[in-house]
Amino acid sequence: MVVTNDVTLPEISELTVQEVNLPTSILMAASPYIGKQCECVNNEFMLCRYESNDPRTCVDLGKKVTSCTLSLFQNIKKNCLEEFIQYANCIDKSSGDFCLSKCRNTQGIFDCCMQEKLEMERPDFGYFCRTRVHSSPTASPPAEPCPCKPKYPDKTPSLPDDAPRPPARYGGRAYWFME
Repeated sequence: MVVTNDVTLPEISELTVQEVNLPTSILMAASPYIGKQCECVNNEFMLCRYESNDPRTCVDLGKKVTSCTLSLFQNIKKNCLEEFIQYANCIDKSSGDFCLSKCRNTQGIFDCCMQEKLEMERPDFGYFCRTRVHSSPTASPPAEPCPCKPKYPDKTPSLPDDAPRPPARYGGRAYWFME
């Protein structure tokens, strides 16, 4: 990325945030709950990134996404730690590619704990594939003309219907497809 002197970059202190430094098996075990719990904040962050096309404007929203994830893990740690660790260990050790299908029993126990103690229901299959409209509390930025938009006509003009159309000089392509 090329940066000129006109661009002001945020200080390191503004970018420093407590990270979610966890292994893959733990993130996979909690991923449905993270996705559902932090859906609104994450959608707002992604909308900011898409609309502004400048990551500096979305730093605060990124911090909120990380904070939401951390608070969910803290709630899991307080209420369902034993069940969660069993489920994450099963995901980690049952296969080489973190296959979830071999851990349905421990998943069920963890899901019951989340339902009873945190009143969070696991999202059903296909929840994250459904189309949803995100209504943002922030106003969208003003539309700017895209400098990269080509200034070509929409389509190539074709020959008029009464124009002569002689056969191809050396035959058509259909010959090669006949075999």
